[in-house]
Amino acid sequence: MLAKITVADYMSTRLIKLTEDMTGIDAIKKILDHKITGAPVFDEHDKVIGMFSEKDALKMVLEVAYNQSSAGKVTEYMTKEVIKLEAEMSIVDLADKFQNSLFRSFPVYRDHDLVGIISRTDVLRALATTA
Repeated sequence: MLAKITVADYMSTRLIKLTEDMTGIDAIKKILDHKITGAPVFDEHDKVIGMFSEKDALKMVLEVAYNQSSAGKVTEYMTKEVIKLEAEMSIVDLADKFQNSLFRSFPVYRDHDLVGIISRTDVLRALATTA
């Protein structure tokens, strides 16, 4: 039964969007305000160009502190290599992917369109409700 559950069944469809012109500080405020671990970064054509996570934010804060400089744009700190998941992927396969990954969330696509975000917490929720 668990193998029949898909990413689409548990992903969050309420997307928090960060934009490429946003400062790193504004991006941090946005992920903190929404109590999320990260969010996709969009360009002016509404295309995902990266993901900005808590880990990226820590990197930015440390760089600013060490260099005694101001924070730059979110694009300077985001993860540019975005791992995209398909909405119909099995939640079990995703659990395995999370186990072997440092990322805490992934963008979810259906037919090349971003349709949601799924986190480790979402996977645990899926596993706990079916156990």
